Amino acid sequence: MRQAVLAFLAGVCWLQTRGELPAWTWLGLAAAAPLGLVLGAYLPQLRTLRHPCHRLALLFAGAVLGAAWATFVAQLSLADALPREHEGRDLTVVGTVASLPHAFDGGARFHFRVERVLTPGASVPPRIALSWYGPPAAPGADSPVEPGERWQLVVRLQRPHGNANPYGFDYEAWLLEQGVRATGYVRPAGARNQRLDAFVPRPGNIVERARAALRRHILHELEGKPYAGVIVALVIGDQRGIAQSDWDVFNRTGIGHLVSISGLHVTMVASLGAWAISWLWRRSFFVAGAALPLHLPAQKAAALAGAGVALLYVLLAGFGVPAQRTFYMLAAVALGLWCGRVVTLSHLLCLALIVVVVLDPWAVLGAGFWLSFGAVAVILYANLGRVQAGQGWRLNLALAARTQYAVTIGLVPLTMFLFAQVSLVSPLANAVAIPVISLFVTPLALVGALLPAPLAGWVLGLAHVAIDLLAGALAWLAAGPLAIWQAPAPQAWVFALALAGTAWMLAPRGWPHRWTGLAAWAPMLAQLPTNPVHGAFTVTAFDVGQGMALLVETHRHRLLYDAGPQFGPGADAAGRILLPYLRGRGIGKLDTLVVSHSDTDHAGGARTLLGGVGVAAVQSSLAPGHPVVRAAARHTRCAAGQAWTWDGVRFDMLGPAVESYADPGLKANARSCVLRVSAAGGAILLAADIEAAQESQLLQRAPQQLRADVLLAPHHGSGTSSTAAFLAAVGPRVGIFQVGHRNRYRHPKAEVYERYGGLGIRRIRTDVSGAVTLQFAQGSGHDLGIGEYRSQRRRYWHDR
Repeated sequence: MRQAVLAFLAGVCWLQTRGELPAWTWLGLAAAAPLGLVLGAYLPQLRTLRHPCHRLALLFAGAVLGAAWATFVAQLSLADALPREHEGRDLTVVGTVASLPHAFDGGARFHFRVERVLTPGASVPPRIALSWYGPPAAPGADSPVEPGERWQLVVRLQRPHGNANPYGFDYEAWLLEQGVRATGYVRPAGARNQRLDAFVPRPGNIVERARAALRRHILHELEGKPYAGVIVALVIGDQRGIAQSDWDVFNRTGIGHLVSISGLHVTMVASLGAWAISWLWRRSFFVAGAALPLHLPAQKAAALAGAGVALLYVLLAGFGVPAQRTFYMLAAVALGLWCGRVVTLSHLLCLALIVVVVLDPWAVLGAGFWLSFGAVAVILYANLGRVQAGQGWRLNLALAARTQYAVTIGLVPLTMFLFAQVSLVSPLANAVAIPVISLFVTPLALVGALLPAPLAGWVLGLAHVAIDLLAGALAWLAAGPLAIWQAPAPQAWVFALALAGTAWMLAPRGWPHRWTGLAAWAPMLAQLPTNPVHGAFTVTAFDVGQGMALLVETHRHRLLYDAGPQFGPGADAAGRILLPYLRGRGIGKLDTLVVSHSDTDHAGGARTLLGGVGVAAVQSSLAPGHPVVRAAARHTRCAAGQAWTWDGVRFDMLGPAVESYADPGLKANARSCVLRVSAAGGAILLAADIEAAQESQLLQRAPQQLRADVLLAPHHGSGTSSTAAFLAAVGPRVGIFQVGHRNRYRHPKAEVYERYGGLGIRRIRTDVSGAVTLQFAQGSGHDLGIGEYRSQRRRYWHDR
């Protein structure tokens, strides 16, 4: 059974790496032969047909069935697509708010279950994600809408689309897992946007309304408290109220898994519920006429109560993978107890795994899936499948220490593979945080969330004090220079070698020289970032939406040109795209950050970047009092005539002119830092947001320096830039347009895009191609390697 489950998982994982869904005919033929052998092996009347290789056939059949099931679910989900002709149109829909709304400065985001489409001839998927900007909120409410409300709304939608970058979050896959097949926003339509019903009683709406009420209650009682979002996360699993700075501390100390409803918390709550029912059940003899144990054993009643409490908590938690896994295991234990069957922990884990994957084949794409099941698998392996408490606190403490040691060691390769870093202070941080959060804060948070005021304020306040003290200690640990170990995300063979070494280290007592397994970690921990050879350079143009951010790498140096846009309060391209990429590559330091000008689509992520990675120097056209300038360790103004050479690669700053800083009426775009990077193998011109006037000045001041093989289209392909004379002087073979999908500026302008095409210039748009990698080879052959991320990592859910 366990081998078949793992084979089924392998088939699902294989499907999630495909660029196209396989044909049903192929899957049917592939499954036919092994299924026949399996039937022959296990049906009593066909035992004479048992094949010696039936176990191999069983594994193959499990893998094919996993791929077939994932294909079937994917086909059903992808069928609910928004027709392209309805993108960008005003559509009137009626439906219910189907998720916990997330309020932000100026509006709210929520999922909407569509019941009817009032626009004639229009078709809308049954579940969509909406943003509502600027609607009035009810007094005392944290959002203008509440879960379960029925609304008539005028919306403008688009098909799912997200930024596509190496080591980045796949937003399109997440939407598919959530069943969301279109995203958009509510149009300001006056009376046409109206609430039709205050509440529609459906099971899902009841759960989400309860979650909203608990969140509102907690935030009201902890108003103004810095860690109120952590308390909310522990009660209902909503982590969106936790500040990014706090997440940085939690991740650096390795306790991020505790700041949510984890399996440990579900088990604790279920155990408390089971213990309470067992205690009351056994004492029912003292209640006249209520000898309950004579009708149902207390052990069975406790098992049923524990499973029920776990289900309730998991529903309130938003049904995340770690919580699901724990509930399925607890439910299987309760069922086994009721049926008088003893089930091994490994079978329980496999049962939970198969249920999770069958219900959600895309769960395998999330780090939480692998960390959750991986942690339990490590515990079972390290304890030979038998996790038993000892007699006395010393033995129990030893068991807890041994378990924590096994999880810490066992998850190092997986953590490096998923996040390209591992916390070195995690054992110490978890030794303190696990008892504080699991045994003190979480119970108080749950009780406080259910109590009325003022009792709720006192209990929740006590939980907050504990979190506050713990966060201070964690911040001190995280601030150390050796808090984490960073290295490039390991290759497949390096990861497999590290896993083998981990298994050797956690082998049972008596296994020879277990410590030598540490040697298998050496290739993983000692990896260094890849670099171009001397005289060559690489440029990565990130898909940051409507903004700019490019990484230029030479043999020993790295320069980032612009830091992408700010998406909203506390969210920008640096935090979501650039820093994950640098972490995945094992890059911990930049030699120079060039911020071309002050527009937020270029400078929006600069402060986050400066706080997340070492930057030796900043060059910009920013004013002296700008926050980025104040945060820089060393700042220099961009000016025409500046030049330097790194590893055989020349950098020339072509603009702005020094005298432009004396003109207070000049727009920020006109003062953009224009940088040319060149070597024997070719050149690229980074022109930021210059417009026709600045292009003309460059033609007059330095026409011979404009020639380049690649041009970053000025001002994202705006109609005010890329004049014919400028393009003729540059003479690019490739034009890169860093633009947002369906951006409101309609960049690149059609006439400008056609101008590039008419000159025979290859046009690449980051909203279509994802991140673009340009490799300028060593030598004078002008060999230019171009890699487009969406083509290299094609997935069947990516919109074409």
